[in-house]
Amino acid sequence: MLRFNFLISVFLLYFVLIAPVFGQNYVLSAGDTVLIEVYGEPDLRTRAKVDKSGIISFPFLDDIKISGKTTEEIELIIDDGLRGDYIIDPQVSVSIISYRPFFIHGQVNVPGGYPYQPDLTLDKALALAGGLTNRASKSDWKITRKVNGIAIVIDADIATEILPDDIVKIGQSFF
Repeated sequence: MLRFNFLISVFLLYFVLIAPVFGQNYVLSAGDTVLIEVYGEPDLRTRAKVDKSGIISFPFLDDIKISGKTTEEIELIIDDGLRGDYIIDPQVSVSIISYRPFFIHGQVNVPGGYPYQPDLTLDKALALAGGLTNRASKSDWKITRKVNGIAIVIDADIATEILPDDIVKIGQSFF
């Protein structure tokens, strides 16, 4: 019975803290770079890197807070701001040019920060970091990830998805 309760607790923790990260669209934050285009309006083309304030400037509109929002949410904000007063039917496109990095350290050949790429898994991150050292553990792999403002530590394997701002630690083997 105790084992069953433990499994239920782990299952609930997964769905409350971890599952929402995988099910949502990418949320912008400091370090991301976006390209905003309005069809037929080349003067409104804007490229912006999100800084710590999370705010960007866009022509004809006040500053826009984009940190914490998806590209779809930003498209709607700009569409609403331009519609009627400036453009009859704006067709807004927001795309991510570059993502904020993830970090990998410990027993890898080239530790450091690397640009995130969609569909990045730990095996690909290890390849970016030059592979494992001779002293690397084959199982002591941890990912520290912030979920809803809370830092959680995940035991990882080669198929674990890596997200922007993740900190990957590859432990040392004792054999």
